[in-house]
Amino acid sequence: MTRHERIAEPFSLQRRNPKGGTRPLAGWGFRNETDPLTDVLLGSPAFLKHLATSSLSRKHLREAPCNIQTAQAQHKDLVAAYEHFDVAIHWHEPTPELPMQVYSRDSSVMTPYGAIITAMANWWRRGENYAAIRTYEKLGIPIYDMVTAGTFEGGDFNVIEEGVVLIGCGGARTQEEGARQVEAWFKAEGWETRLAFIDEYYVHIDLMVVPIAPKLTAVCLACTEPGIVDWLKGKGHEIIDVPFQDTMALGCNFMALGKDRIIAPTSSRTLIEQLRARGFEVAAVDTSEISKTGGGIHCMAQALRREVA
Repeated sequence: MTRHERIAEPFSLQRRNPKGGTRPLAGWGFRNETDPLTDVLLGSPAFLKHLATSSLSRKHLREAPCNIQTAQAQHKDLVAAYEHFDVAIHWHEPTPELPMQVYSRDSSVMTPYGAIITAMANWWRRGENYAAIRTYEKLGIPIYDMVTAGTFEGGDFNVIEEGVVLIGCGGARTQEEGARQVEAWFKAEGWETRLAFIDEYYVHIDLMVVPIAPKLTAVCLACTEPGIVDWLKGKGHEIIDVPFQDTMALGCNFMALGKDRIIAPTSSRTLIEQLRARGFEVAAVDTSEISKTGGGIHCMAQALRREVA
């Protein structure tokens, strides 16, 4: 098939109904972040570099830069964990121009209605957005819309439960203008939305708040706004507190697989201990080296499809 023939194939670059009421996709998407995960989108670390993408990555650059070969080996262990849980893995095509593409959560957001193409803050990552469009085209997943009002990254789109989204806004990576644009789309769809204004030091909201299971959420109470905590509790969510030290090692940045299964970093000692005590199956993966480049397990995965539990 030639390039021109491929482009000529039917592909929807915009499905969103501006008035709301967009129909959910058949076969792709999810209602929440805790139903059983069947398909995930990953990015290869083949061309990974340690760049100053955040305060955390800059700190490691100063003190102990990432050993890329070790980081790549750790990513293989992460892939093996998904394979262990029979999750189908889809890949962005790696290219040397996109050294941070391993963080597949950032360049797009999957929704029940199709993918949102985000708008990256760092100039050296903006090509990831274009690559994400090609990936969704290849997979046959329509694009719901594209962020155009300001920067917005996928780690700041946090589906708390069905029809409820917590949107982070820290300024350095996600600007308020971008967050407000995405918020308006989902308000039109009838979702409840909540904006979380976070210090840019914390990068994205998924560093400090991530759902574990229905009505069970991991939160770093030491750095999360009390109003957000009260909002979650008001919805009946039980909170598992992730200590600040673990959180700064990206211990609150894990992937919920549904059916009481979790992939978590070994750095999250308190969370892993508490979840195993509750009967969860936890695959603990050492991400200490790869996370020096700026992200954790949740950052390195974009859920594409979850079964209705």
